[in-house]
Amino acid sequence: MKLQSILAGVLALGVAAGASAQSLPDLGGQTIVIVTENAYPPLQFVEPATGNAVGWEYDAMAEIAKRLNLTIEYQNISWDAMIPAVSDGQYDMGMTGITIREDRMEKVDFSDPYMRSEMVMMVAGDESRFSDAAGFAADPELLMAAQPGTTPFYVGVYDVLDGDEANPRIKLFETFGATVQALKAGDVDLVLTDGTAGNGYVEASNGGLKIVGEALGTEDFGFIFPKGSELVAPINAAIAAMRADGTLDALNTKWFLEYKMGG
Repeated sequence: MKLQSILAGVLALGVAAGASAQSLPDLGGQTIVIVTENAYPPLQFVEPATGNAVGWEYDAMAEIAKRLNLTIEYQNISWDAMIPAVSDGQYDMGMTGITIREDRMEKVDFSDPYMRSEMVMMVAGDESRFSDAAGFAADPELLMAAQPGTTPFYVGVYDVLDGDEANPRIKLFETFGATVQALKAGDVDLVLTDGTAGNGYVEASNGGLKIVGEALGTEDFGFIFPKGSELVAPINAAIAAMRADGTLDALNTKWFLEYKMGG
């Protein structure tokens, strides 16, 4: 799947009914602590050449902070600890390409969607044993890597395999980066991921990874907050303004078409 096709899905939100530019609230330089995983290129990741944390979400939050007069501090945490930590109020906000789902809404508040992506199958560049979800499911020797509690985990369990969350064909890892390393090492045969992250890794792999099969559905991404957070409304307003004035489109172009992973 080409980056251009993923970009088309990402841009779908950008051409949705036109939010107009608006006067945004001034939050008076308030400091907020945002937690992230830095493992979802090109949304957020550590750039190998510089060691700096960069990506679409960092750029978007820098723009939101400027528009709302916010000061941002970043901290890192593993995915499986992120939603509980934000829910408990340890952080003001979380970002790591988090799919908006009803079960998660019971624990945290979400922003409005800022991006839409497709769920795809990432495999080794020389994979020839299967080319779609049915082919993978039919071979009991093939293994899938996933992070527990993530959308890819549930898609793998229920849409690809047999609905058994304890299926031994699913190997669990704490971080998304670890699932990709297991795939590269040949310890597993498939990583399910949203197209944004998957294509970021494929672009950086020099042919070592590829996407196969049809997309397994779409998902909307949002930022997360403790329940009842007063940040949700102003950040939603900033997202709407950035969609209306083309800023989100510009970020999509920068990170999905122009940026070269590892380059």
